[in-house]
Amino acid sequence: METTLTYLEVLSRESKKPEVEIMAMALRAGLRQLWRERTLGRYLRGELSRDEAVELVGIDWVELAERQYDAAKEDLKWGMEQ
Repeated sequence: METTLTYLEVLSRESKKPEVEIMAMALRAGLRQLWRERTLGRYLRGELSRDEAVELVGIDWVELAERQYDAAKEDLKWGMEQ
């Protein structure tokens, strides 16, 4: 089983970048993901307009969230009918 340390060592070696730089990149990527999830959640709860969400995270992410949300609602509806 791969560990976080193994991932860090391999990424550092293969990219020829210091581990601290890899860690900084991972932190930035993680923060971007958390921001995107927070923004899309706010949009789906009606706290942000679609235009605001698109401006903050991009049309592709908004459309993906809409499709996933609609699919989840359909699954829930189907499950309630069973």
